Amino acid sequence: MEIYLMQHGKAFSEVEDPKRSLTPEGKEEISFSGRGIARLEIKFDLILCSTKQRALQTAEIVAKETGYPLEKIESSPRFDPLASVEEAISYLASLKDRNRILVVGHLPSLEKIASQLLSETPVSIQFQMGSLCRIDIEGFPAGKAKLIWFLMPQHLRLIAE
Repeated sequence: MEIYLMQHGKAFSEVEDPKRSLTPEGKEEISFSGRGIARLEIKFDLILCSTKQRALQTAEIVAKETGYPLEKIESSPRFDPLASVEEAISYLASLKDRNRILVVGHLPSLEKIASQLLSETPVSIQFQMGSLCRIDIEGFPAGKAKLIWFLMPQHLRLIAE
């Protein structure tokens, strides 16, 4: 199974927008990231995201750029910012019929999911808004997956252009 982890794009502060939607700059950055993913010819079997507006908007932009049906995006509290990492990984493990899964989420949960998938001891992975990593896992429980690559938003922009 290929698991792709992506941090949402730049969002407004809670004071500016209580729902914390993506800023115009955030939408543009994610659009470039989505186009970069499309140029890499990655087709997702499933796109998952948190219940937060900024994650859903990010997932929708990536879906549009990669040809994934918007109505098939699954939003789940398992991928919210402070959600249980164990629940998130358990849910991913239940998706055995899927090969390529994109999870759009937040810090610190994305870093923790990546760490637990990759190692039995904590590892630090520095996500940025719009960054994307690919982790391959042959079976669960987690801890023995492989980090295949990690692309920052500027890398995805270069690929897109």
